[in-house]
Amino acid sequence: YLALNKPHGYVTTASDPEGRPTVLDLIRGVRERVYPVGRLDYHSEGLLLLTNDGEFSNGIASASNHVIKTYLVKVNGQLTEEQEKQFREGIFLGGRRTRPAALKLLRRAANPWYEVKLQEGRQNQIRLMFRHFGRLVEKLRRVRIAFLELGPLKPGEFRALSPAEIARFQKL
Repeated sequence: YLALNKPHGYVTTASDPEGRPTVLDLIRGVRERVYPVGRLDYHSEGLLLLTNDGEFSNGIASASNHVIKTYLVKVNGQLTEEQEKQFREGIFLGGRRTRPAALKLLRRAANPWYEVKLQEGRQNQIRLMFRHFGRLVEKLRRVRIAFLELGPLKPGEFRALSPAEIARFQKL
């Protein structure tokens, strides 16, 4: 059970047919084979869990368990109040409405930062939601999964989860 700060430019998979670096290339000195829990796309960074426990992985990655994931997102322009309302209530992507999402403007600027909290994690969901409103994501970093924060891990660093952290996840 590992927590990794995934840097930009790594794919969240065990192997990549295009030959790009994978998050497993960052895991040195771990004897057991581990796999990513969920995904962060190539351009995203931040907290990623890895494990060899399939039940643990499914429990966290499954949208039905309502595990909240928190992201900091920098975009190329601020949403209007109406767009923020729609973002929070859910929008149609790929013919299905997204679940309600928490959205909070953290820094008002030409390229503002938002905090986004999701209970589901469709592929590129945050990027697609902002694109729906004509905004492009410039940076995306996952900073929390449920109670677990990214903390002081630098990009590319990882640590083992404590027994107490593992137990808390298993109770979710």
